[in-house]
Amino acid sequence: MSALMPAVSVNGTEITSAAIAAEAQNHNAPADKPGYAWRAAARALVIRQLMLDKAAEFGFAPDPQELAPGKVETDEESLIRQVAEQEIDAEPVSDDACQAIFDKQPELFRSPDLFQPAHILFPAKPDDMAARAEAKTNADMILAKVLDNPKTFGTLAREVSACPSKENGGELGQLASGDTVPEFEEVLAILNPGEIHPEVVSTRFGFHIIRMDEKVKGDALPYDAVKPAIRQKLEQVAWIKAANTYTRDLVESAEITGIDFTTPIGDAA
Repeated sequence: MSALMPAVSVNGTEITSAAIAAEAQNHNAPADKPGYAWRAAARALVIRQLMLDKAAEFGFAPDPQELAPGKVETDEESLIRQVAEQEIDAEPVSDDACQAIFDKQPELFRSPDLFQPAHILFPAKPDDMAARAEAKTNADMILAKVLDNPKTFGTLAREVSACPSKENGGELGQLASGDTVPEFEEVLAILNPGEIHPEVVSTRFGFHIIRMDEKVKGDALPYDAVKPAIRQKLEQVAWIKAANTYTRDLVESAEITGIDFTTPIGDAA
């Protein structure tokens, strides 16, 4: 075993380098930290083993549940879930905590904004630099014509746009917040009805010339309407906090070799 990939054991149970390498594929690693994914994987498998040890201690038997249509837990996932259900006790979320979240930023709780935009699309894949350069040049040229005479937007859309909306002069119909990619929606958020964005907009699909035809701001939602969603989010946060505390205690009480839990993953040598 190399020094870069030392043997890892949990209370005498070995976690093989092959298992860690396989798990590492599930963890993203910064380009300048090649050992990041391996360390994250090793820690994840250590915690997994500790949870399985607890399941054995409690005498649990696998009882796989359906997670989604056609997707069922593995036996190990079932055992870990049972341990979590018995051992992890999240702090209850109070009505006051929900109210405080709402009162802090009530403007965040609104019904979706509605947009009725039109666009002219010049397609180019994100990784095709030559195609993107050509698409940008063509888009800039057409945008200049549109800004000079906005009435030509529909005609030019029918002539040059690569989107099926070209048949309707580039009109996309009604869209709501979240229906488009972030770069596109950022422009929809700042355009007023009747305006054409003065710059070409880049997205993973290519380059767009965007016009806003109609726009309706979402209504502010009352507290009672959003309280369940706020509570659910706070309960998720509370459970994650409780789970982190529980697994930290498991790690601190275990005999672990080959991986350091006291150093942040990104700072490990």
